[in-house]
Amino acid sequence: MDFQLKSDQDLIHLYIAGDEAGLVELIRRYQSKIYTSIYLLVKDEALAEDIFQDTFIKVINTLKAGKYNEEGKFLPWVTRIGHNLVIDHFRREKRAPMINNGDDFDIFEVLGQYDESAEDKLVREQTHKDLKALIQLLPDEQKEVLIMRHFGDMSFKEIADVTDVSINTALGRMRYALNNLRKMMQNKELSLKN
Repeated sequence: MDFQLKSDQDLIHLYIAGDEAGLVELIRRYQSKIYTSIYLLVKDEALAEDIFQDTFIKVINTLKAGKYNEEGKFLPWVTRIGHNLVIDHFRREKRAPMINNGDDFDIFEVLGQYDESAEDKLVREQTHKDLKALIQLLPDEQKEVLIMRHFGDMSFKEIADVTDVSINTALGRMRYALNNLRKMMQNKELSLKN
């Protein structure tokens, strides 16, 4: 039997019927995407591996309990489970994911940057610190989209699938996040001047 030609749904039915090879093929098929989506949020290999394993334990328990009913949407369903486990982890840790300024994208470009002197560089570094602190003040839904989009390099369609909202809602949350950051930075500047 060639498992690679089977649909996700067929593999799920095989697994539920007792054929472990169905689940093995599903994990092989999606391991990289699911692990990467977790790693990009936690930025720690050991933690990502733990959450990845917990994700599949939850998948196995749900399938064995006969509670899976996401016809044809296995990958978004598993990704959402992993994403929820990441959020649970950070809630337990009483902190949000730390925003690392990745090489591929610099959110500070969104807010405008310029050629800089040594003094400007100090100001920019302080601004980076301030911005990281301000990002932590955003509502969870906005912070989540901002992190997934700019630090997880996920498309708005992927974000919509993972967070179980429409693409327009994901876009709206991003727009609100950027607007709120701008307002908070302006308010901070005003309070420093007074």
